[in-house]
Amino acid sequence: MTLVRSSVHVSLTNSLFQTSLMDNNLNVTYLTLDGYVEVHKYRYLYFVIMFTAYFLIICFNSIIVCLIVIHKNLHEPMYIFIAALLLNSVLLSTALYPKILFDVLSEKQIISYPACLFQWFIYFSLGYSEFLLLAAMAYDRYVSICKPLQYRTIMTKRNICILLVVAWILPACQFAAPVVISSNIKLCNFNYKGIICSSSLLKLHCVTSRVLYIYGLVVLINLLILPVLFILFTYIRIFIIKYQSGREVRRKAAQTCLPHLIVLINYSCLFGFDVLIARMETNFPTTVHLIMSLQVLLYHPLFNPIIYGLKMKEISKHLRKLFYSGCPSVFCLFM
Repeated sequence: MTLVRSSVHVSLTNSLFQTSLMDNNLNVTYLTLDGYVEVHKYRYLYFVIMFTAYFLIICFNSIIVCLIVIHKNLHEPMYIFIAALLLNSVLLSTALYPKILFDVLSEKQIISYPACLFQWFIYFSLGYSEFLLLAAMAYDRYVSICKPLQYRTIMTKRNICILLVVAWILPACQFAAPVVISSNIKLCNFNYKGIICSSSLLKLHCVTSRVLYIYGLVVLINLLILPVLFILFTYIRIFIIKYQSGREVRRKAAQTCLPHLIVLINYSCLFGFDVLIARMETNFPTTVHLIMSLQVLLYHPLFNPIIYGLKMKEISKHLRKLFYSGCPSVFCLFM
C-alpha cells in the first residue's frame, strides 16, 4: 500500500512538473533547451568531449597566464593584455560549461528563465569584452611600433588598468539594460533552440520590443563594430608606416600583430554568427546551430593559447623551458 501511494505521488509530481513547463496559462519559469542533436543517444559522447575541452581550456589558458605572472620579463603591456584575454576565456568557459555538462547527463535539458537571462548577460558581457581587449592590444601595438619614444609615457600602469577596467565594466553596464527589460516581457514560447542562452532568447517574447531592437543595435555598434573598425584601422596604419622601413622591422611588426589579427578574424566570425542569428527570421537547422555554438565554446578558447603560445616568441620560449624540464604538472610553475 505504501509503495502504491509513493508511486502515485511520484507520478503526480512529474505530471505537475511537465504541466508547469508547457502550460502557457500558468506562470511558467522554465525553458526547454532544444539545441542538442539526439542528446539521449550521444549524452556520454557529449559529456566526454565537453569535459575534455573544459579541462584543456582551463589548463592551456592558466599555464600561459601563470607564466606571464611569474616571469618579470613578461610584465609588459602586451603580455598583460594577453593574460587578460586568456583569463576572459577561462571566466566565460567557467560560466557556461558546468551547466552544459549537467544538461547532457540530465533526462530533461531545462533552465529557469532568470538563470537563462543571467547566462545571456554573462555570455555577452564577457564576449564583448574580448573585442575591447583586442582593441586595447591593437592600441598598445600601434604606440609601441609607431611611437616608440612615447611608449613608456603613454602605456603606464595607470592607463593599462583603465583600459582593462573599461574592457570588462563597459559591456556589463551596457548589456544590463536589455536583460532587465527582457525579465519583464511575457514569453509565448518556452522551447529555446540552443544549448546556451543568447540573443535568440528574444524570439521567445510574445511581442517584439522595438526598444530592445534599437538598443541592441546601439550595443552592437559600440561593443563590436567600432572596436573591430578601430583594430583594422590601427593595424593598417602600422603596416603602412612599417612598409617603408627595412625588412627586419616589417618582420618584427608582422610577428607581433599577426596573432592578434588571426584571433580577431576567428572570433568575429564565430561571435558574429550568434549575434546575427537572433535578428534573422530564418530558423537555422538545429545541427548547424549546435556546430556554431560548439565552435565558440570549444574552438575559440583553445585557439587563443595555442596561437599566443606558438607565435609570441617570449611566451613560446618559456613554454619550451617548462615542458623540456620534464615538469609533470602545472604546479611546477610555482616551484
